Amino acid sequence: MAYSERLQNHANTLGRDVRVALVGAGQMGHGFGCQIDRMPGLKLALVVDIDPARITSLFNDIGQKDFVISSDPKIISEALLAGKAAGTTSTEFISQLPFDLVVEATGVPDIGARVAYSCLLAKKDVAVLNVEMDVTIGPLLHATAKLGGAVYTVCHGDEPVEAKVLVDFARDLQFEIVAAGKGKNNPFEPLSTPDTVRDRAVAKKMNPKMLCSFTDGSKTMIEMAALANTTGLQLSKRGMYGPPATVKTLQDVFALQADGGVLDRPGVVDYCTGDVAPGVFVIVRTDAPYINHEMSYLSMGPGPYFALYRPFHLASVEAPLSVARAVLDRESSLFAPHLMAEVVSMAKKDMQPGDKIDSIGGYTVRGYADIAEDAKRDNLVPIGLIANAVVTKAIKVGDLITYDQVAVDESSLIVQLRRLQDSLGLTYA
Repeated sequence: MAYSERLQNHANTLGRDVRVALVGAGQMGHGFGCQIDRMPGLKLALVVDIDPARITSLFNDIGQKDFVISSDPKIISEALLAGKAAGTTSTEFISQLPFDLVVEATGVPDIGARVAYSCLLAKKDVAVLNVEMDVTIGPLLHATAKLGGAVYTVCHGDEPVEAKVLVDFARDLQFEIVAAGKGKNNPFEPLSTPDTVRDRAVAKKMNPKMLCSFTDGSKTMIEMAALANTTGLQLSKRGMYGPPATVKTLQDVFALQADGGVLDRPGVVDYCTGDVAPGVFVIVRTDAPYINHEMSYLSMGPGPYFALYRPFHLASVEAPLSVARAVLDRESSLFAPHLMAEVVSMAKKDMQPGDKIDSIGGYTVRGYADIAEDAKRDNLVPIGLIANAVVTKAIKVGDLITYDQVAVDESSLIVQLRRLQDSLGLTYA
């Protein structure tokens, strides 16, 4: 039975639609909110954003006329319980409000941590469009959800979940996973800043910081680390190979080096440039001669490597599928029991003691994926913890930043939660 029918049946049993709260009404959040409104049995009940105009714009776009915007949790709670929609500019009391599931869509690690952790402690389900946070404290959030009987999930629509679907499919069919990954969407400009991409961002109606996180490679590094963490596959190497490839050559490029490809071993995560974007892929092989024959007969190529390929990901448009899965099946689309990969911080400029580092998509650092144990060995700072860190020793452009070069912001909740995750032994396998 389709989710749409099951959601409506669930709402009929519940006596009301499932109340969904959304934190972050930017590009991703706005798209998510518009799609949730189209799904029977789900109601966009609460929108949280620092800009009231964005809250109003989203409610207007979905035709929601009866809503209140308030900073008083009592007024918001009364509105929600009365079946009205509500908005607020604060996340401070969100876990106290009467909704069923919250979607965190800010993309800001510290805000995501505050929302996700407080709501999980309140035994509310949490779905995130904030992979930046997940690759930093995902294991802690997953463990917290399990303890409280809640669901914590990264949403469908971004490449990690869609690639994981292909990995699960291949494993169910007993294929060996040689490689899994994505095609990179934007040109790779590792030293780009919000200023260098501003004109393109305006043309695309994007936040320049978001576009910069794509062009400097941070987003790809974060997404592929999330894929490694959820599947248990290793990162191919520090920074990954990122070779050029096409849909037709994927299985040749991501073969082992002995067979003319780029990989030194099977069972890894990587990405490529070329027309594979905006799709995701898994490269498989099998030791069963007749299955090899069948795959070739089915026009999958001559073998021994075969590419399974999904040519699209629909971002916030398909993200509500994870909400349906959490509500109906109590299942997570993507979670990380521990970290196989870290996304560490690489300097985009020279910095001196006293300088303050900004955040993902900014002017000072970019994300760089690494094998988790290597990052731990080299004392590297995760990109999710770097915002507002103060430089204590000189850093050169291209350096991977270590803990002895900066003082991280100890007042940041995500820093505190990462220390908790480490102390509980959840970070590494």
